[in-house]
Amino acid sequence: MSRDAYSEGDLRKTGMALKHDREWDYELERIVEAIEERGATKVGLQFPEGLKRRGPAVADDLRALVGDGVTFMLSGQPCYGACDLDTYLMRRTDVFVHFGHSPMKESDKIIYVPLFSNVDPFPIMEESLDELEAGDVGLVTTAQHMNRFEEMADWLEARGFSVHTRRGDDRLTHEGQVLGCNYASADVDADQVLYVGGGKFHPLGLAMEHPEKTVVIADPVNNVVTVADTEKFLKQRYGAVHRAMGAEKWGVIFCTKIGQGRWETAQEILDDNEDAYLITMDEVTPDRLRNFDMDAFVNTGCPRITTDDGPRFHKPMLTPGEYRIVVGDEPLDSLSFDTFHGTW
Repeated sequence: MSRDAYSEGDLRKTGMALKHDREWDYELERIVEAIEERGATKVGLQFPEGLKRRGPAVADDLRALVGDGVTFMLSGQPCYGACDLDTYLMRRTDVFVHFGHSPMKESDKIIYVPLFSNVDPFPIMEESLDELEAGDVGLVTTAQHMNRFEEMADWLEARGFSVHTRRGDDRLTHEGQVLGCNYASADVDADQVLYVGGGKFHPLGLAMEHPEKTVVIADPVNNVVTVADTEKFLKQRYGAVHRAMGAEKWGVIFCTKIGQGRWETAQEILDDNEDAYLITMDEVTPDRLRNFDMDAFVNTGCPRITTDDGPRFHKPMLTPGEYRIVVGDEPLDSLSFDTFHGTW
């Protein structure tokens, strides 16, 4: 195997332009080092859905860096989080690189590349000051902006805020980090939280998990500042609960993905309801469930399946907490966001 490899910096010096975009840091040198150290001949690359289009360019860059003799394989499996690993590809490669998320479970074989953003967060944070009250503020962000987290906290402190941060639990790698299924890092002694990051799903879940807090969104990618509003989301969830009232046959979905299975939660529902049937799946989609003759479904896997895609299912798709409301175990006003805690 040829090891006439250039570093990423050397590759630029030769005039051989890198093909991947510069918005994210792909940490190519760290990947090459792992390939060299392990004498790898097969390398798996897994990207989240929004970045799969970047996969071929990153593979080309890595080929240029390591030379001949290494086969790079791109995972085509859906990927929505650090819990969503392509275990088939992982078992068949010498090095497996998971892009876009920070480690949720330590492994010698997996290299997690969080894709730290190169976007400057401070201009949009400056605009967010109009939505923040003076005094205490919690600060959270996603894996992509953790490389600037301490700077963000210092920036707020310099403007007179008392900044509160914490690391939530074992499912989270960094202090101040939030996931789409875990907002424990926002459980701080402040009535307002500044979320720095893209998208509305994370801050929406945060606002649902901590309804007592005002959640201000500073999005440096789309360059907008908003305040999380849960009204529309709550209407959707209350609607799903209402449609499931009177359901007799329940499909209880157990997700077989390595980081998403909640067996005890599924088992509790099955033990309490003789008209509940366990359905095991790796990828939960409306098409896959359409042929099951059920009145409603309970998803014990990733909460985003229920919240993001819920309206697309032909029958009501509920979280375990919403199911408990429907069967009368919990009051209607106990409706809350479904979250994961701890590692798998």
